Order: sequence, then structure tokens, then C-alpha cells
Amino acid sequence: MRDHNDMTIGALAAETRCTVPTIRYYEEIGLMPEASRRRGGHRVYGEADLRRLGFIRRCRDFGFSIEQIRDLVALAGSPERDCVAARDLAQVHLDEVRRKLKDLRALERDLKAFVDACTTQCAGGPAGACVIIEDLAKSPSSCCAPARTRATPAAD
Repeated sequence: MRDHNDMTIGALAAETRCTVPTIRYYEEIGLMPEASRRRGGHRVYGEADLRRLGFIRRCRDFGFSIEQIRDLVALAGSPERDCVAARDLAQVHLDEVRRKLKDLRALERDLKAFVDACTTQCAGGPAGACVIIEDLAKSPSSCCAPARTRATPAAD
């Protein structure tokens, strides 16, 4: 069984599936406490660091922002605070994830329309006359998705 009270930064990285630069970054921005040091200056970590980094890693897996993680870490260290604060933070993140999913579904519809338009209108023709290329070349203010249909590809 591994002793988790005298880990190097490399061992902590391996245990948590984080990279060494990520751990250093988390220390730099205050998500992780500054590591204690051996006489030679090498960082040394313990069980509490392992748990905290595992918590941070799990938060990142769920897509929480650094600021949200900072808030969750503070909540985890404040047993006197009500868990409603954690729920509210998760709810805000859930709402954002749902908004992103809605945006991704709209993007999926638009991309499908591009592919369908090419399939029915110009597939096999010259790439420069492809409806996808033409629609992507339009200024953003004049298009939001494949807007037109053609009976035949344009002749060059």
C-alpha cells in the first residue's frame, strides 16, 4: 500500500491523473495550498492534498469553471455552511450546460443542412461551387445556416 503522506509531485500527478504543470498551476492560483518542501526544495504532498486534488479533478471532469471550483472548495472546507450553496452553484452550471446543449443542437441542425444541401445540389461538382463553401464564405450577418437551394451546381 502506498504511503500518501510523503508523495512527490509526480506521484500525486499519477495518483490523480493530473499533469505536473496542472498541479503547479493549481498551487499558483490558490486552488491547491502551497506544497511543503523537502530539504532539497522538492515539493512533498500528503493525503489531504491527494483528496483535494482528486476533488478538483472531479469538478473539472464535470466542467465546472475555476471560479466555481474555488467556491466548491471553500464550501467543502466550511462545514457550518448549508449545502444549498453547493446545490445553487451546481444549478447555475446545469443551466449553462443546458444552454450549451441547445446551441450544439442548433449547430448540429445547421451542419446537417449544409451536408444535405451539398448532397442534393452539388455533390460531385467542383469544390469551389459547393454550397457549403459558398455559404461559409458569406458574411456572418447575411447567413446563419444554409439559406438557399439550387437545382444544379453553378458553372465555372
